[in-house]
Amino acid sequence: MKEKILAEFHSRFGENPVLYASAGRINLIGEHTDYNGGFVFPGAIDKVIMAAIAPNETDKVRVFSIDINEEAEFGLNEEDAPKQSWARYVFGVCREILKRGGIVKGFDAVFAGNVPLGAGLSSSAALESCFAFALNDLFNDNTIDKFELARIGQSTEHNYCGVNCGIMDQFASVMGQKGKLMRLDCRSMEFEYFPFDPEDYELVLVDSRVKHELADSPYNKRRESCERVAKRLGLETLRDATMQMLNSIRTDITAEDYFRAKFVIEEKDRVLAVCDALNAGDYETVGQKMYETHKGLSEDYEVSCEELDFLNDIAKECGVTGSRIMGGGFGGCTINLVKKDLAPEFVETVKTKFKEKYGHEPKVYPVVISDGAHKVEETVEEVN
Repeated sequence: MKEKILAEFHSRFGENPVLYASAGRINLIGEHTDYNGGFVFPGAIDKVIMAAIAPNETDKVRVFSIDINEEAEFGLNEEDAPKQSWARYVFGVCREILKRGGIVKGFDAVFAGNVPLGAGLSSSAALESCFAFALNDLFNDNTIDKFELARIGQSTEHNYCGVNCGIMDQFASVMGQKGKLMRLDCRSMEFEYFPFDPEDYELVLVDSRVKHELADSPYNKRRESCERVAKRLGLETLRDATMQMLNSIRTDITAEDYFRAKFVIEEKDRVLAVCDALNAGDYETVGQKMYETHKGLSEDYEVSCEELDFLNDIAKECGVTGSRIMGGGFGGCTINLVKKDLAPEFVETVKTKFKEKYGHEPKVYPVVISDGAHKVEETVEEVN
């Protein structure tokens, strides 16, 4: 990918660029907890968006996407927004830096990526983080702190791409470190690194390649359930709720609201249990908590679907240590913690059985917890 990007850059623009990259992400555990003031537990992965960038001494940005095979050119004022949706991510990052008093001048860029699209690995956050990190390095002498770079990516989604996302994806993409997961407190924004470098296990994503379109807005309905229960308990969010508190009002709320809140409260406790388990190197407990999360997402929060439950069942049958839905649900991926010696057999079995039942193979992505946004040459030197 690196050679391809550099060759394309030299043929289009000629000057010597600097290479930057930023990662997609997984979330090991902590689903639907962000808007409830709870914890998430993401890590950056070894699938990236990479860009070659050089200042061009003009007030224009020229950027070419190898994967889409399209070029965009735009100025740096609000009225210069490009029409192409992919280019708005780059434009938005430029504008958000300028709005914060940072410097952005004209530049040329060529980028490509190997973050699978539509698999819930946050390719858009990787793109935003790559350009935010690069422009901070090229024009701002790295004076914008990393957390602000994540916020720049989030604001880009809100203000230029029409997605009202939380901070987790951009946070993981910018702040990720090789061999470490991060527990992010979605209320205080405090975070802590935890070791994740298992010798005997690997992480495997299985993408069902299905996405169920639903008539109502399931995310909003679940959020409303959580908010109703928190209000009934006199709390701002379910972050401070316990099962004892929830059970004390069980007869005052609907069964649906009860089970939605039950999942969120139990998931908060599972994230903390996984932190303790990782510190102790206890991956069996991590896996057990992942299965519990899947069960809760399927039965209590009801965001699973037949295909994802089927993938989870196959994982259990194959002796996979941990497996659960990753992401919002109703399709997408399962994330699986698999013993290395079991992984080839699991992958073969899951492909065969899923195809027999649904007529197509799932896509399988092994992932390694890796560094977030960085300058590529520096990383190469470090490795050597």
